[in-house]
Amino acid sequence: MKEMIFSNWHIIRLVRLAFALFLFVQAFTNQEWFFIAFGLFFLFQVIFNLGCGPNGCSVPNNKYSKR
Repeated sequence: MKEMIFSNWHIIRLVRLAFALFLFVQAFTNQEWFFIAFGLFFLFQVIFNLGCGPNGCSVPNNKYSKR
C-alpha cells in the first residue's frame, strides 16, 4: 500500500491533488458542501493512482481472438 501511494508520481497525479485541495478550500470558504464530494473523488484518484494514465484512456487492443 505504501509503495502504491509514494511511487509513480507524474504531472497528472499532481494536478489532481492540486484540484482536490482547491475544491476542499472552496467548499469551506464558500460553504458549498457539495464540492467536498468532487474533492473526495479526485483525492481518491490521487491516493490509488486511478484514472487515465500517461497513455490515455484507451482500451488495450488484444490481437488474439477466441474461436
